[in-house]
Amino acid sequence: MDEQIARTGKQLGAILRRARRQVGLTQGSLGAKTHLRQGTVSRLEAGEPAVQLRTLMEALSALNLELVVRPRSQGSPADIETLF
Repeated sequence: MDEQIARTGKQLGAILRRARRQVGLTQGSLGAKTHLRQGTVSRLEAGEPAVQLRTLMEALSALNLELVVRPRSQGSPADIETLF
């Protein structure tokens, strides 16, 4: 998976959904790997607010992804949206 930028919860959720599908997992099977309920995985992928950091980190780990924090690029949010 190429490096992707997420500035909103919905964008991050879309990245997680694509990564999950790329490795051939269902929401339920990802949940089983992370001990999360399928509904929790669904809410994470939908970018719903109030998802715990622990939940996000477990999903990233199960998908063999990591979170990188860097200075924000100068592209507008509309430019970022075109990537999705």
